[in-house]
Formats: sequence, structure tokens, C-alpha cells
Amino acid sequence: MPAVKLARKAQRVSARKRSYNKPVQSLTKTDVSKARAAIIGGNIDNAQIAVKEATRSLDIAARKGVLHPNNAARRKSRLMKMLNQMNQASSSK
Repeated sequence: MPAVKLARKAQRVSARKRSYNKPVQSLTKTDVSKARAAIIGGNIDNAQIAVKEATRSLDIAARKGVLHPNNAARRKSRLMKMLNQMNQASSSK
């Protein structure tokens, strides 16, 4: 337990922020992992829906300040890249 009053307050604020951010982080991680699994699974329709949901979750996390906007943009870019590669591979068959 911190001895300084300011440190105790910082600890309370940090715990409060963590409790607000945790559900958003959890949902974002879940949606991104579902999207990656759908892409690896190979079903184009399910993958497109999952990537759309993951993109929405990442945007929400960035807007709320849970993720840095560049971090969210990078993750969305990588998901879209995987999805486009899957689409190209399936169209070339």
C-alpha cells in the first residue's frame, strides 16, 4: 500500500480506469481472434463478417482510448490484408 496520499489516489484512479477498459479489451481480443480463425478456416462469408465485427471493435477501443489509434489501424490493416489474400487465393482456384 502506498504511503503517499497522491500515490494512493493514483492507485484508485488506475484501478477505476482498468475496470472500464477491461471489457473493451476483452471484446476486442475476442473479435480479432474470431476473425483470424474465420480467415484461416477458409469460409469467405464468415471471414468477412468476422473482420467487420473486429474492425468495429478496434474502432471503439481506439475511440475510447483503450488502444492507441495507430495500434488499431495497424491491426485492422493486417486483418484486411489477410482477408484480401484469402479472397485472391480462393478466386484463383
